[in-house]
Amino acid sequence: MSHSRTIIRADIMGYCMGVRRAVEATEQALLESPIRPVYTYGPLIHNPQALERLAASGVVVIGDGYEPIPDDFRGATVVVRAHGIPPEERRELERRGARVVDATCPRVLSSQKRALVYHERGYSVFLAGDRNHGEITGIAGFAPGCVVLENRVDADSLEGYPERAVLISQTTIREGEYEAIAETLSARVPELVVLNTICPATMDRQKALEALSREVDGIVVVGGKNSANTVRLYKSALALTGRAWLTETADGIPEEAFALERVGITAGASTPDEVIDEVEQALQKGYYPRQD
Repeated sequence: MSHSRTIIRADIMGYCMGVRRAVEATEQALLESPIRPVYTYGPLIHNPQALERLAASGVVVIGDGYEPIPDDFRGATVVVRAHGIPPEERRELERRGARVVDATCPRVLSSQKRALVYHERGYSVFLAGDRNHGEITGIAGFAPGCVVLENRVDADSLEGYPERAVLISQTTIREGEYEAIAETLSARVPELVVLNTICPATMDRQKALEALSREVDGIVVVGGKNSANTVRLYKSALALTGRAWLTETADGIPEEAFALERVGITAGASTPDEVIDEVEQALQKGYYPRQD
C-alpha cells in the first residue's frame, strides 16, 4: 500500500565537517596505502553501517576497547579520528612505525593548541565535558594537570580555586551546561578566560529541525542509536511533533511513517549521505518494512 506523500529534508543534517573530513581521509588512505589493513585510532564515526562498510574495505579500529595497537606497524597507515589524541600517543604510534594521518577536527585542533598555549603561560586549565570522551582526553594531553568538569556540581565542589584559569569546552557540550560551569567558576576565579569552543553543528541541526517540524506531520530521524547527537535530535523531534522515529537504515522505518502525507527527514552528524538517501527513497516509494 502506498499513497502520495511529500518528503521534506531538514536544511542542515547529516555529516558535520569534522566527521566528513575524517571519513574522506580514511577513504583516501585506502586508495593510497599498499598495506592492509588501514587503521583508525578509535572508531571513526558513531554509525554501525559506516563502520561496517569501512571494515569491509580493510579498516581496523585500534585503541582502548578495540583491537590492540600493533608493536610494529611496518609503514601501515593510522588515521587519527576527529576527536584527536594526546600528543604522547601520537608519538608512540610514530615510534612503532606508523604513517599517521591526522584527521582531527580543526575545531578540536584549535582547542588542543589553546590548551597548550594557556598551560605554557602558567594558567590553570579547566576542561568542560565528559571526562571519558576521546576529545577531552586528547585535549588534556596538551595541558598536563588540567581539571575536567562535567557539570556545575563539579565546578562548585572543587577544594581550591586558582587565581587565573582558562575554561575550554568539549565541542559537543550543551550550551546551557557550559554556561552554568562558566558562571560557577567566574564567581570564584579572579581571572577567568572563557573560550567559545562549542561547535555550532549540533545547534544548527536542532534549529533546522525546529523549522522542519512546522512543515510536516512527523519526522524520521536517521542515524546510529549509539550517537548522542542523533538521539538528542530524535528526542527533540518527538517533543516538537509528537510523531518521530529513530532508524539506522531504511529497513527500520516504522509502518506509521508511511501513513503520513508530509514526512520530514533529519539525521545526526555521523550519518552517511547514502543512508539518508536510502531512507528518503523508501519513504517516497512507500515500501513498508518486511514483516517477519
